[in-house]
Amino acid sequence: MAQKTFEKGVSAPQSELDGSGLRIAVIRTRWNHTLVDNLYNCVYETLTKKYGVLPENIVSDTVSGSYELPMAAKQLIDLSKMQASATANDLLGSPAPQQQTGSAKKTGPFDAVICIGIVIKGGTAHFEYICDAVTHGIMRVQLDTGVPVMFGVLTCYNDEQAIARSSTEEGFHHAEEWAAGAVEQALRKHRVL
Repeated sequence: MAQKTFEKGVSAPQSELDGSGLRIAVIRTRWNHTLVDNLYNCVYETLTKKYGVLPENIVSDTVSGSYELPMAAKQLIDLSKMQASATANDLLGSPAPQQQTGSAKKTGPFDAVICIGIVIKGGTAHFEYICDAVTHGIMRVQLDTGVPVMFGVLTCYNDEQAIARSSTEEGFHHAEEWAAGAVEQALRKHRVL
């Protein structure tokens, strides 16, 4: 007999994820802000409470709509790299020794970026153009920069689907998966093979 149902979502990673040493940027849209803000809050809570990312190492930013997410991600990644190199005190780019301030705030480049938005289909082809551009744009940013950029953009056919997919109505929360993916991908860069 064929399987008729399955558990949706991503299986747990093979090892414990510790994001306490990571610096992560989270960019969200102001379009569909009520639902997007709920997704952002879930990402933030998952990063801090489940994976131990320190609140001072999460940089949040907003853009008007999903189309602007790839450019904002690229700008923040570039800015974090530029500012990290500006604090270097030798020709090899080693960071200047930091004063002990009692804070664990990181100032180097971002280890990962999470882009959050919701695009809801209307009566024109605009939906398809935006979804295609955002999808390819986010992929291009992560491939061009080497920094993991999570695709936290829900592409929905109607308001009801947007509400369901931005909550736990489907039995899991997409935002938790984006946070887990960001931590897992960021840690992969430091993995010893």
